[in-house]
Amino acid sequence: MIKRFIVGVLTLGTTTIVAQRNSASPYSYFGIGENFDPVTVEQSSMGDIGAAFRDTYHLNFTNPAANADLKYATYAIGGSLTFLTLKEANSSQSGNSTNLRYISLGFPVGKRMGFSLGLQPFSSVGYALLNSQYNGNEIAEITRFTGAGGTNRLYAGFGTYLFDGFSIGAEASFIFGNIENNVLNQKSGVPLATKQQEKINLRGSQFKLGMQYGTQLKNKLEFNAGAAVTFGSDLSVKGTEQLYTLSFSGAGAEQIRDVLYNKGISGDINMPLKTVFGVGLGKYNKWYVGIDQEYKEAISVTDEINSISQGFKYERGSRFSLGGYYIPKINSISSYWDRVTYRAGLRVEKLGILVDGSGTGQNLTSINDFGINLGFGLPLPKQISNVNLGFEYGQRGTIKNNLVKENYFNVKLSLSLNSSEWFLKRKID
Repeated sequence: MIKRFIVGVLTLGTTTIVAQRNSASPYSYFGIGENFDPVTVEQSSMGDIGAAFRDTYHLNFTNPAANADLKYATYAIGGSLTFLTLKEANSSQSGNSTNLRYISLGFPVGKRMGFSLGLQPFSSVGYALLNSQYNGNEIAEITRFTGAGGTNRLYAGFGTYLFDGFSIGAEASFIFGNIENNVLNQKSGVPLATKQQEKINLRGSQFKLGMQYGTQLKNKLEFNAGAAVTFGSDLSVKGTEQLYTLSFSGAGAEQIRDVLYNKGISGDINMPLKTVFGVGLGKYNKWYVGIDQEYKEAISVTDEINSISQGFKYERGSRFSLGGYYIPKINSISSYWDRVTYRAGLRVEKLGILVDGSGTGQNLTSINDFGINLGFGLPLPKQISNVNLGFEYGQRGTIKNNLVKENYFNVKLSLSLNSSEWFLKRKID
């Protein structure tokens, strides 16, 4: 199945992309799909920085130690819209996708501790591509590749100060989801089509530790440093793989004829150790610039999972992020735009996947990702809450070696509601 996908999908030729709801990337086939970095829209607008970043008004999904700085109960919800163009040497196709990025709640516990919990997508599969082979002007064979599903992350984390300037944090998460991959093949003059279908369920957990340190320098400058470690863990995989012939009814419904094989799938996908380090410099509620460097080990699989192929393999990944924000005058009365938070950043990422467009394994190529970000934090009237708008232009992959290059434009939106009264017991006079 994987070799036919590599040859038929990543070599676009006469391939057409059909947009899916949660992802439209052909690279979402590999592993457990297109991974979502656990970052807020605010962090994403600054190039995904977060290891050292402290904020009393917003959540930080990168480093659980940042929960210690929460001074207000904070409810956050975010989503994104992606416009995607796939390019090959001689052709291109377009699609788009939407997804909800997170629903989270954080609140302070006393003056030196904070707690957060929420639900986020962890990975997403959502491609639909059609490859047509011609005999002259006649279509001789059609192969349709489709995938859907993904995994989610339910998490809870806390952070606390051990002493002034130094905080630690921990986070536990439960990962769950379902993925389905299909290859449907139909040849001209053959009454029956064939379909290979793979359905799997995934379950597992992750644990993260983090620390942050901050100190005040001269001229009210603040220096921050931080690190977080996500420990390696296993995702349990169970499912089935089928190959069968079928025909279509007048309404287009599938009618299974002969099942050629039907076997169970079981095993583990090891989510690797991931570490991130960061430093930052700025003035409180005025400006901030930070740098993050992330490293992760290669994904590995066990037992009967069909993820080892000549067409691709896993490698170590990394990400470099640079970004920050600027607020002209946070307490300005005369100008609304002086109270706006202006954010910008960039990131360079090595995804941890090697792919060969020919499917032979002779020319494996690393898949890299690059993004430039711009964002705005728009304060709500008479509140400390805000609406956050982010824009990202990026490129993933390459047209070399029969592969696909993705150009994408993301529009991201989040709402961050803050209150100091959510958890206060009201008094009755």
